Amino acid sequence: MDQTHTTHNGVPATPGAQRRVLVVEDDPTIVDAIAARLRAEGFQVQTATDGPAAVEAAEAWLPDLLVLDIMLPGFDGLEVCRRVQAQRPVPVLMLTARDDETDMLVGLGVGADDYMTKPFSMRELAARVHVLLRRVERATQAAHTPRSGILRLGELEIDHAQRRVRVRTEDVHLTPTEFDLLVCLANTPRAVLSREQLLAEVWDWADASGTRTVDSHIKALRRKIGAERIRTVHGVGYALETPAP
Repeated sequence: MDQTHTTHNGVPATPGAQRRVLVVEDDPTIVDAIAARLRAEGFQVQTATDGPAAVEAAEAWLPDLLVLDIMLPGFDGLEVCRRVQAQRPVPVLMLTARDDETDMLVGLGVGADDYMTKPFSMRELAARVHVLLRRVERATQAAHTPRSGILRLGELEIDHAQRRVRVRTEDVHLTPTEFDLLVCLANTPRAVLSREQLLAEVWDWADASGTRTVDSHIKALRRKIGAERIRTVHGVGYALETPAP
């Protein structure tokens, strides 16, 4: 019997442990294909085909990651994401049948970390799952290896040790991906970073086809910290603005 590799407080298992992935999708062909590919990659996999079953499985099984379709019977994937994240933080890769930026932004707003638009390749999906889990590992390690000091850029304050962000002394809730994206920009304030650079540094993903993921996360981040704080350089990328000296 497989041993449990995730703790009850949501801290990821140790590297090398077999990770648990809950796949939530109502199309039997798609769910079977995803489950088969992830099992071939070494993951433990459970599946659910509707919203209530997904929330129940997440609570009982404590997965390390969710692959979650937006359109589901019972209630949709956005509601599943809200309810699961209320129980414990868990990375979510959201699937959408529509190439609709509104869906993507709403998904990121309720706690999804990444998204893919159907149809997609199973190779890319498996790669995204690995990347998300590695990022969670790095975030956990960083939380236990505090960096000295707090970075202040005008009214924006980034606390690396606690992974907290404040704007005008008010706490801003960021997903792990949004926090890592902000830190990446803040490491070289005012310098323009290309979408490809951000994708490689934050997502460990070198395929330029994922640059729309960067754009959507930037939009979600702007909504939380203020649109004026992130400058778009058309055709190039983004820069974090800082107050004039």
